[in-house]
Amino acid sequence: MADTPLRVGLRQAGPIPLDVAFDCARGDVLAIFGPSGSGKSTILRAIAGLYAPADAIVRTGDRTWSDTAAGVHVPPHQRAVGLVFQDYALFPHLTARGNVLAALGHRPKAERVARADELLAQVHMDGLGDRRPDALSGGERQRVALARAIARDPAVLLLDEPFTAVDRPVRRRLQDEVDALRRRLDVPVILVTHDFDDVVRLSTHVLLLERGRVMASGPIADVMRRADLPWLRDAVGLGAVVDARVAGVDLERGLATLDIGGPALVVPAAGLTPGALVRVRVPAREVILATQAPAGLSLHNVLAGVVTEVHYLPGTSQVIVQVRVGATHLLAEVTGDAVSRLALTVGAPVHALVKSVSIDLHVVS
Repeated sequence: MADTPLRVGLRQAGPIPLDVAFDCARGDVLAIFGPSGSGKSTILRAIAGLYAPADAIVRTGDRTWSDTAAGVHVPPHQRAVGLVFQDYALFPHLTARGNVLAALGHRPKAERVARADELLAQVHMDGLGDRRPDALSGGERQRVALARAIARDPAVLLLDEPFTAVDRPVRRRLQDEVDALRRRLDVPVILVTHDFDDVVRLSTHVLLLERGRVMASGPIADVMRRADLPWLRDAVGLGAVVDARVAGVDLERGLATLDIGGPALVVPAAGLTPGALVRVRVPAREVILATQAPAGLSLHNVLAGVVTEVHYLPGTSQVIVQVRVGATHLLAEVTGDAVSRLALTVGAPVHALVKSVSIDLHVVS
C-alpha cells in the first residue's frame, strides 16, 4: 500500500443523510463518534463496498474503490478491507480456525492452516482453534473475528462497535489487543463507537458526527477540548486529553509523575513503570482555578499556567476556561461569577488545581 492515506467522501440527501469527508493515515485510528442514527455504521459499510451512497469517493493508496462520478464501484470481496462487527458475524458451523481460514483464500493453500493458527495466537486464542463459536465466550468470539479481519492482509481495518457485546473487564483487554494489533499492522483504522472510553483509549483522531454531518474532526487532543460543541459537552463532558510519559514512580508514596511538556502531573502509581507512554484525560469539572498557589491542601497538582480562552456556555451560568500549562492545554468548568471574581481573561496567570485521583489514565505502551 502506498503512503497515501485512506480518503473518503460520501454525500447523499437520503434515505440516510450523509455529508462527510476525511482522510486517515497509516497507523492512525480515526474514531467516528456520535449519537445513534447519525450514520456511523453506514460510513463503514460504504468503505467496505457493502453500501453505495449517491455520491462517493473511496481511495486507499493508489487504488480507487468507489468513484460514482467515474462509475467505479469495486465489489466488497475485491477490497482489501478487514471488517469487525459488533455481533462477531462468525460462521457458526465452522471452528475458530475454519472462520479464519475462510478469509485466507488469497494465500497459497499449503500455508493457510499455519497462517490461521499464527493469527489466532496473535489474539491470544492459542489451542482454541478447534472450537466452534457456540463453545467460545463473547471475548473469545471477538478475538476470532479480529483474527479473521487481519487474515485478509487488509489495507484498511474497520471496527464497528467491536466491544459492545462484552463486559467492561473483557472490553479493556480487547482494547489493549486491538491497540497492539493496529501498531503491528500499520494501516488506517476506522473505529465506530458510542462508548467514549473507546475513543480515549484507542483513537489518534476523532470525527464527531451528527445526523450524517461532520461537526468536528482532528487530533483527539484538539477536538476534545472544544467548548463550542454542545453535543460533546452534554454527552460526555469536556476535558483535556493528553499523551504523556511516566517520568518517575515513587512506590513508597504510591505516586507517579508524568511528563506533559511542562509542570509534572502527579497520578496514582498503580501499574505504572518509568518510561511508559500513557494517555490521560482531565475532566473540566475536576479542575479548580486559583490566582495564587494555595497551601495546606491534600491535592498534589498545582500547575501554573495562563488563560488562553474563555467560553461562556449559552443558556447557562457555566464558563469553560482553557489554560495553557507548559505545552499542554487544560480545561476548567467554572461559574460566570468565578470568572468575574478572579478576573479570568485571556492572558491572565492562574494555577490549575487537579486531584490526582480524578485523572483518567490508560497505559498505551
